Amino acid sequence: MNNIFVIGVGLIGGSFALDIKSHNSESRIYGIDKSEEHLDEALSLGVIDEKANFEDLNKADLVIVAIPVDATLEVLPKVLDQVSEHAIVFDAGSTKEDICLKVKQHPKRRNYLAAHPIAGTEYSGPSAAIKGLYKNKTNIICEVEDTAFKLQEKALKLFSELGMRIRYMNPKAHDKHIAYVSHLSHISSFMLGKTVIEKEKNERDIFDMAGSGFESTVRLAKSSPAMWTPIFEQNKTNVIETLEEYINNLKHFKQLMESGDFEAVYNEMETTNHIKEILNGNQ
Repeated sequence: MNNIFVIGVGLIGGSFALDIKSHNSESRIYGIDKSEEHLDEALSLGVIDEKANFEDLNKADLVIVAIPVDATLEVLPKVLDQVSEHAIVFDAGSTKEDICLKVKQHPKRRNYLAAHPIAGTEYSGPSAAIKGLYKNKTNIICEVEDTAFKLQEKALKLFSELGMRIRYMNPKAHDKHIAYVSHLSHISSFMLGKTVIEKEKNERDIFDMAGSGFESTVRLAKSSPAMWTPIFEQNKTNVIETLEEYINNLKHFKQLMESGDFEAVYNEMETTNHIKEILNGNQ
């Protein structure tokens, strides 16, 4: 795959570009982005080799769509319109059901692989792109049977070269599960940050007193609202369901404290400690 097109040259798309280049020096990376500033920055940083337009996609061997999920709904069909029969297109969106439905009847549906690499940082833009971002990370693939087998093989070979673990899931299950393990985490982080900022108006004091626990918990609050608002909108039903469960757990914890039942508080935390074994098993 020599002609690689990256649509969205930020953290996710840019990191793919850097890794592909390091594994295949013959690849030429073309960047497409609505921000000319981002394209210039990606070019100067060596994330991409050349700027491009949608009209150039007919020469693509691989197209990576790494833009907010609301934009993906509009852009993905246009990408499929332009690409040749031998090109593989995959996205990296954190929601899958709406995106898969959008292109279900597209004549070139078999050129598309619905993917979600579960990787990233709280930073955004071309300067956030890093090599090795995807090593040992899980990549969820949905509706793999709807992608042409030879094109699947191309994408899977790339994911293997980058050191990714592959899991297969249907879009509805993906969106439900990811609401718990990713989307809820981001909402919790944003709201913890909001609570502390509103309560402690002297930001210097917050900074001086912030320990590693606070910093790690609120880290995701630095994430891009432009990326996360569309995710919450597309996965609204699942996110609301997880929020209701989370809020109920918070209320229960508060009630235990109000009643002075600290033995129950201890038991709640001890039971939840089991998560260490689960997460260690996934390392």
